[in-house]
Amino acid sequence: MALLHSPLLLVVCSALAFRVLSRLLHALPVPKLVEKDWTRTWRWRNLSVSMVHSLLTGPGAVLCVLQFPDILTNVKDCSPKPAYLLLCASLGYFLMDAADIIMNGQAKASWEFLLHHALVISSFTYAAFTGRYVAGTTIALFVEVNSIFLHTRLMLKLCSAQDSPLYRVNRYLNLLTFISFRLGAHAFLTWYLLWNFLTLPHGTFFMTTVGTIDIVILVYFYRLVRADFFPKTKHLQGVRETYSEKKFLTD
Repeated sequence: MALLHSPLLLVVCSALAFRVLSRLLHALPVPKLVEKDWTRTWRWRNLSVSMVHSLLTGPGAVLCVLQFPDILTNVKDCSPKPAYLLLCASLGYFLMDAADIIMNGQAKASWEFLLHHALVISSFTYAAFTGRYVAGTTIALFVEVNSIFLHTRLMLKLCSAQDSPLYRVNRYLNLLTFISFRLGAHAFLTWYLLWNFLTLPHGTFFMTTVGTIDIVILVYFYRLVRADFFPKTKHLQGVRETYSEKKFLTD
């Protein structure tokens, strides 16, 4: 397949496809509570695109590992074609999403997303253009299974539906997939990098990147558990929501 020899073209095509998807979503109606505020409307549409990315890449990564189990034992050199296509498609999304955040004036409010995107983009770009660590990026995309429920949680919060049955069910699914797919995937990658550190090319770069994401994930896990399972009083919650109204990623 000719495209496999042109990672730049694959990434650009992916970014354009997600951009077109974003424009199409602009034509769809949003919940009434959301449409009253421009920032909420932008957040809703941004999360909708992210949801599509997660639905494609999360299950896709799992299927890749089931089809090519060598991914788990040869993180550096194993590079099946489906996994490579998944990598380039995901890289295109992260580039498009970072540009969308910045161009819509949401960089300050979404700095946590941008930090995550910068770390992912740097490591995914290396893998896409060198052909190394493609298996590692596939394992990293396991986190997108959890992102399905994480995005659902944020979208429900935008609708002020924290008391709905769907939110209550989703918070347990979110916690379960956070532990198994997000923490589990990064624990595996961290272990692999530490165990093989001396023999891996550019091991310091990947260890720094994965280690930084590990810290971000642990901080957010703490915030998630605190917010959904040990909530503060309604008064303090109201103060926090008012203070965090301009943030994209709130507890």
